[in-house]
Amino acid sequence: MKVVGFSFIRNAVKFDYPIVESITSILPICDEFIIALGNSDDNTEDLIKSIDSNKIKIIHTTWDDSLRKGGKVLAVETNKAFNQIKDADWAFYIQGDEVIHEKYLPIIKESMEKWKDDQKVEGLLLNYTHFYGSYDFVGDSRRWYRREIRIVRADKNISSYKDAQGFRKNERKLNVKHIDAWVYHYGWVKPPFEQQEKQKYFNTLWHDEEWIKKNIKQTNQFDYSTIDSLSLFEGTHPKVMQERINKLNWKFDFDPTKKNFGMKTKILHWIEKKSGWRIGEYKNYKII
Repeated sequence: MKVVGFSFIRNAVKFDYPIVESITSILPICDEFIIALGNSDDNTEDLIKSIDSNKIKIIHTTWDDSLRKGGKVLAVETNKAFNQIKDADWAFYIQGDEVIHEKYLPIIKESMEKWKDDQKVEGLLLNYTHFYGSYDFVGDSRRWYRREIRIVRADKNISSYKDAQGFRKNERKLNVKHIDAWVYHYGWVKPPFEQQEKQKYFNTLWHDEEWIKKNIKQTNQFDYSTIDSLSLFEGTHPKVMQERINKLNWKFDFDPTKKNFGMKTKILHWIEKKSGWRIGEYKNYKII
């Protein structure tokens, strides 16, 4: 079985992306890893090259910053990496702020082996844990997506969809198996200054300057306190994240009993917590 990891990145140093941790977290079960390195104005290339592995292949790309509608440029860059994959059974996608805990690698590998020859299975669906504010809190409201496809067939009829959140095959949803493994998403755990800079930049991939001026606070520090609902994280972080966690240099406190919901959201939240059913959940996949 051949597995190729792939991702894209741009300005990882400037926006404090844990891209090194992302890549190294899945390298043990990948035969190769392709990273589409976008035109950066920092030392992102040196950062990627600092990873001590001959599995990594860098392709240089230039982002089309005019592709603002729906974050399309993110899917375009994802496809540039995906299209470089040759003769693989599975392609393992991971974004620059996602990390896989080492305890899930055996489950993921076993699942890939189990369905390698079953062509009806076009992808594997993973669960998500979204960290917010610090490494001690996770988002637990409806605003956070619960599952996404992160492993797909190396099939050129498959492509990244919309803003690179999922995949489609010839514009239809993929048929997938849901596996008992989690992606740890650290995109909302950055120093407040870097988080605010990321928000200013990231929204340029969707909106024009006028929208950003009206909707993004003109401040140097991101305000983490406005979140609707969080719970305490009761597990361990991936080993590859430990050095980064040890360097945390800001303080974030939150009362997990605090819920900033309207009445409708409060009812929906209660139903989900009691039953596990998320009413009206968007699913960019078909579980088989």
